Amino acid sequence: MSGQFPWYVARSAGLVAWALLAASVLWGLALSTKILSPKVRPNWILDLHRWLGGLALTFTGVHVGALLLDTYVHFGLVSVLVPFATSWHPVAVAWGVVSLYLLLAVEVTSLLKSRIPKSVWRKTHFLSFLLFLTSTVHGLTAGTDTGATMLRIGALMTAALVAGLTAARLLEAGAPSPRPVPLPADRSRPNRPR
Repeated sequence: MSGQFPWYVARSAGLVAWALLAASVLWGLALSTKILSPKVRPNWILDLHRWLGGLALTFTGVHVGALLLDTYVHFGLVSVLVPFATSWHPVAVAWGVVSLYLLLAVEVTSLLKSRIPKSVWRKTHFLSFLLFLTSTVHGLTAGTDTGATMLRIGALMTAALVAGLTAARLLEAGAPSPRPVPLPADRSRPNRPR
């Protein structure tokens, strides 16, 4: 096994984790907006969103585990769990550490959704936006792939999609809901005296 193998695994797992996270955020936004038909909500649509988030967490674990096995930078447990605890690109790594905790919070509360108050789940789930931002900054500032033009273009295009769907979601949330149409009075029964 090459001494660089853990580093390659860490790099590729980090990129895959970010792509899965981005897909989960985009899919979640598509679910919460009217882009997908509001009347058709098969279970697999929500399951795909959950599956993408779970896979993002799994690949983040592979990313962190491979960093711990890497012998070039020598990341220790404290380096990957405490922001600014490493001497290697401390700010860039701190973005990743914060992203890890945000991802854990979103995933754990999603798994406990039926057991916790809906308001707690909802507020925690909104952290997905911050998670997308912190993980994108981490991916663009840490590691050896930060200068790759295609990576930057892909991140920019994905961020534009997230921003567009977020704007659509906010516009829908701020739009007045349609007023219910009053039902005609039942004229078969006499009016009661008041």
